Amino acid sequence: MTPQLPDVQASSPDVTVGLNRVGVTGVEKLVEISREEKRPYVLMAEFEVFVDLPSWRKGADMSRNMEVVDETLEEAVSHSDLRIEDICGAAAERLLDKHDYTEQAEVRMEAEFVTRERTPESDLPTQSTADVIASATATEDGIREEIGAEVTGMTVCPCSQGMSAARAREKLREQGVDDRTIEEFLEEVPQPGHSQRGHATLTVESEGGPDVDLVELIEVARDSMSARIYNLAKRPDEDHMTYQSHLDAKFVEDCVRAMAEGVVEEFPDLDDGAVVRMEQSNDESIHQHNAHAERVAEVATLREEVNGDD
Repeated sequence: MTPQLPDVQASSPDVTVGLNRVGVTGVEKLVEISREEKRPYVLMAEFEVFVDLPSWRKGADMSRNMEVVDETLEEAVSHSDLRIEDICGAAAERLLDKHDYTEQAEVRMEAEFVTRERTPESDLPTQSTADVIASATATEDGIREEIGAEVTGMTVCPCSQGMSAARAREKLREQGVDDRTIEEFLEEVPQPGHSQRGHATLTVESEGGPDVDLVELIEVARDSMSARIYNLAKRPDEDHMTYQSHLDAKFVEDCVRAMAEGVVEEFPDLDDGAVVRMEQSNDESIHQHNAHAERVAEVATLREEVNGDD
């Protein structure tokens, strides 16, 4: 008969201080999201799983965290109605059940998500990637779920473009071109500005999970920058991206505001209390630093600001 081993984690700590988050990180799991009449989404995901720990308990039961993730993923495979954020929510809820000493459980997941598309001019099949972000926090009051993604695109600086346009006006006037023709030309042929790769992050969080589609969120984020970029690009596609990005030059601030406008327009039925997180970071091409802007706000507030009601 195997002797009962002591549960050291259930003993009292030497220093009776409670901890906000105790758990495991870097948990890699294959996630399969079933879809009716479609191929399932298959993701290689990395999880973080945490519970809070009271001051009177020495340690958390780490193995239970791993067990909960495995149980939840196995169950998700057999349900076609579970979204990515629902998996985090179900795992967080199970953590509360298995850890009777905890009051809050958190699950966070990140994974690379691949969608198929076609290049803008050569119309060739290609793929685009997005880093999916999903999380859930469970308490006795309920569950809050978050879903979103970080995507990559291209931006052009309006300031440097404005300086290039001013130089073009000056040179064209020296050549005897009239002002009307100059302005018509500049309208059709946007002038150069320094460009950079941009990273847009857009997530939505609400009680019980936001009523949004992940693919549509990704589209809003991609459209918030000056132009989309593609893994495959022939010369006509490169010309398209260069022209489109300079036609819609944007600061990081403009990109965040474009995300806010996109959420308001694309998700009219989203609950007023849902919280939207929008971030834009640019890998600046002519500076050694990067540019960054962000906003976190409830949907009701964004609607008022976007619609000019504030």
